[in-house]
Amino acid sequence: MPVPDVAALREPDLAFLTQVAPPGAEPGTCWGKTTTPAIIETVTEQVMLQPAEVSTDGTVLQPAIYKTETRQAIVRERKETWFQTPCPTDMTPEFIRSVQRALAARDVYSGAISGEMDARTRAAVRRFQKPQGLDSGILSLAAARQLGLAEIRPEI
Repeated sequence: MPVPDVAALREPDLAFLTQVAPPGAEPGTCWGKTTTPAIIETVTEQVMLQPAEVSTDGTVLQPAIYKTETRQAIVRERKETWFQTPCPTDMTPEFIRSVQRALAARDVYSGAISGEMDARTRAAVRRFQKPQGLDSGILSLAAARQLGLAEIRPEI
């Protein structure tokens, strides 16, 4: 009996590619984008409104008065990451089957070789790319090249 891929159950549905490219992108290239949400934390602090009154012999005449203030603080800013992807015309069922076989050979995919970019395949793509710093289920061109599935062109 196959083991359920829990990561695939959490993999969001997504539009494969964006129609928009980052500024300066080469015409005819295809791009994906991930957005990492900001992390906001609630910070609670005690602020002294009035210091304690202390006599010359050290006796506290009046204790200090404090006020509790609570505020929101941004721990990490929102971040957009653009990355080049294979174009939709390249994402044929045969290409996706090759992606699935390459991911299976690296022990990150255990599903059927279906030729569909389903949640299980996207979860495997995410597992493969995450160690390289891209936490996305959209296949990057760099990952496709690492899998041996895309032509490696010299950078211009």
